[in-house]
Amino acid sequence: MEGENNMEKGLLLVNKEDTASTTPLLVFSTFTIVCASFTFGVAAGYTADTMSSIMTDLDLSLAQFSLFGSLMTFGGMIGAIFSAKAASAFGNKMTLWLADLFCITGWLAIALAKSIVWLDLGRFFVGIGVGLISYVVPVYVAEITPKHVRGAFTFSNQLLQNCGVAIAYYFGNFLSWRSLALIGVIPCGIQVIGLFFIPESPRWLAKRGRDEEVEAVLQKLRGKGHDILFEARAIKISVEVSKQNSNTSIRSLFRKRYAHQLTIGIGLMLLQQLCGTSGIGSYGSTLFKLGGFPARIGMTVLSLIVVPKSLMGLVLVERWGRRPLLMTSAFGLCLSCITLAVAFGVKDVPDIQNITPVFTFIGILSFTMMFAFGMGALPWIIMSEIFPMDIKVLAGSLVTIANWFTGWIANYCFNFMLVWSPTGTFIISAIVCGLTIVFTWCLVPETQGLTLEEIQLSFAST
Repeated sequence: MEGENNMEKGLLLVNKEDTASTTPLLVFSTFTIVCASFTFGVAAGYTADTMSSIMTDLDLSLAQFSLFGSLMTFGGMIGAIFSAKAASAFGNKMTLWLADLFCITGWLAIALAKSIVWLDLGRFFVGIGVGLISYVVPVYVAEITPKHVRGAFTFSNQLLQNCGVAIAYYFGNFLSWRSLALIGVIPCGIQVIGLFFIPESPRWLAKRGRDEEVEAVLQKLRGKGHDILFEARAIKISVEVSKQNSNTSIRSLFRKRYAHQLTIGIGLMLLQQLCGTSGIGSYGSTLFKLGGFPARIGMTVLSLIVVPKSLMGLVLVERWGRRPLLMTSAFGLCLSCITLAVAFGVKDVPDIQNITPVFTFIGILSFTMMFAFGMGALPWIIMSEIFPMDIKVLAGSLVTIANWFTGWIANYCFNFMLVWSPTGTFIISAIVCGLTIVFTWCLVPETQGLTLEEIQLSFAST
């Protein structure tokens, strides 16, 4: 333990990272990595406007379609189990190639499905792919970017997800559900080619003992004129610390030393999935119809605003910081859920029932905007930053599994909860959003402007 503490203190001596320039390779690498997030977004928004057409064409019941919709999150949970292990063993690039294979196979199965079996199998395969993506993309981007732009670059993961959601929402109004499935294949194809031209994560190379490649990759990512000596040494020291704990087990993961990080990681993932996004994101068209608002108009407006709002979050994440942006987003989500609860609560009340369509539109629109603004991306950004290398694989897997398992339950149950009580459903979501504000205020630290090594020192000191 004394040796470990000395190494951690050594990080303070070497960690004098200057502000590195944003090189073309860094931008191209980030774009290639987050291409996978686009197909994630298409998958998340795919069921929002295809529910009635798929149910009609394949003669599905509500329970069968709910199972189909939730199979992406169930498959995501399976992919999440292996995501961190695969990234550690084979590297981030190889794991993304594997994810692309699952996604392409799954989308083609959906597009060509003639029965419920192929439809469900395709959705499950896409889920496995995006489960792998959900861990690898934010971690990969966080590990290749310098500290002063890490938040913005990692937020691009959510930006591309929202681009995929917007495409699914918009073209879902015009394209058949089979044609819409083929759109999800396009970014996977782009990534398969782009991965040949980008470097592996310097921290993964350091864990493999490939020190010369670490310095070479850092030099390419930071620019020829940038001194990468201090950053390279900090990474190597961090790897040495992780090697001292290389026998980390599931049991040791729950030691007091890691309790704070683990509580933050799992807590944010559970709150993200239980705040209502699984239902509103996946069944937006159904909600518009339930509230008496024209579904086509509503879905088109959502497709037009979700990307600009994500761009605002990308800009603000390095100006406001993680904590303020997360609490602001949660507060906006809470108000949106209250608006929806009121909308459905007065639906059958004489004299004021005419406000239901307007409140439904305002509630769904504001929810989508505020989720894209912060709550969608920030739990993943914070997860990619807070865990030390010696537990990143185990902790990352556990946190990602928690996210997907909760999402699966929430997605499957949402339609049945609407049958029970739309008002009650959104009251529960509003309470969760309120708890998110309290949780963030009490437990989540600010990581803006810190290197990954400095973040670990801040946890070690407390």
